[in-house]
Amino acid sequence: MKHPNHPSVDQSDRIVPYNLRQSGRTPVELLISTRVRKSPFWHLSIEAGCWRATTYNRIYHPRGYVKPEDGGMMAEYEALVNRVTMWNVAVERQIQVKGPDAEAFVNYVITRDATKIEPGNGKYAILCNDKGGILNDPVLLRLTEDEFWFSLSDTDLMLWLQGVNVSKKYNVSIDEIDVCPVQIQGPLSEDLMAKLAGEELREIPFYGLMETKIKGVDTVISQTGFTGEKGYEIYVRDAHQNAEIVWNSVLEAGEEFGLQVVAPAHHRRIAAGILSWGQDMDFETSPFQVNLYYQVPRNKEADYIGKEELERQRAVIDGGDFPFKMRMVGLIFGGKQITDYAPDFWLIADTDGNDMGYITSPWWSPEL
Repeated sequence: MKHPNHPSVDQSDRIVPYNLRQSGRTPVELLISTRVRKSPFWHLSIEAGCWRATTYNRIYHPRGYVKPEDGGMMAEYEALVNRVTMWNVAVERQIQVKGPDAEAFVNYVITRDATKIEPGNGKYAILCNDKGGILNDPVLLRLTEDEFWFSLSDTDLMLWLQGVNVSKKYNVSIDEIDVCPVQIQGPLSEDLMAKLAGEELREIPFYGLMETKIKGVDTVISQTGFTGEKGYEIYVRDAHQNAEIVWNSVLEAGEEFGLQVVAPAHHRRIAAGILSWGQDMDFETSPFQVNLYYQVPRNKEADYIGKEELERQRAVIDGGDFPFKMRMVGLIFGGKQITDYAPDFWLIADTDGNDMGYITSPWWSPEL
């Protein structure tokens, strides 16, 4: 007989299995100390009502502004889908790769073809290790011919990039830079951003970039986001000096649009099919397990880290087999509305009670 705290989900193809123990809510307070960084927007988030946070890239990450008794995350959702919202996402650290070999280096570490990214544009990208496991899934910005920014999800990618170049010796510098983004998301985001940055902002294409000033502060604006709604990100240069100027400028400009400061919206990103590293995938997850086939091009001639293994995996799949124990699928289920973050990877059992899988990211979707 299986033990209820040791689920029988087959994870035998993983080196370190996911902890599927159903231990419930964690009744502890997150310690605020100098071991975890405070972003230049942190005090502004507190002023805006942030009452809880997690950590992300070793930085405090706001995860709630509206208290549960006042509507909680679904009140924040309502602001997102009907008006416009601002998010402190300074945890998306910016790793700059700059130099004569920048394109060649980036093309070697991402699976997509970096040579097809024109300056002034970005792409959603993944980086894999030699086993085909996903190391990070950043938004990759190409500012100029010789400068890229990796806008990170929740892993220490800078160390990986620097480590790769210890042996490869591309002529590039690789550094975390003092740039912090905020996201402006929701149907009124374009009007708000045009008020801040000028009417030319309306011409930015999806994943396009624009360099401009906001109240004299140098910024990069991209039409990107974590929601599936219309949205933008403002990357604030010299953020430790300029964060307050940009934040307060957005608040002021947003008054007429009903702007609300909210936490990153996992409810909306789930409905949009956007993945979250650490919940939906990790170092041992292949892109083929999580519907990222398009991130592994069949026609990229240049070598890249993980290419040999990913091509082997694709050949097995093309032959009619699936070489993994687990595969991500979308699941719609009934029951009580899920309006906050799950404390565990909830288990899925068959009709005989045998554990057969787990849920990575559940939420109630009013649209679905």
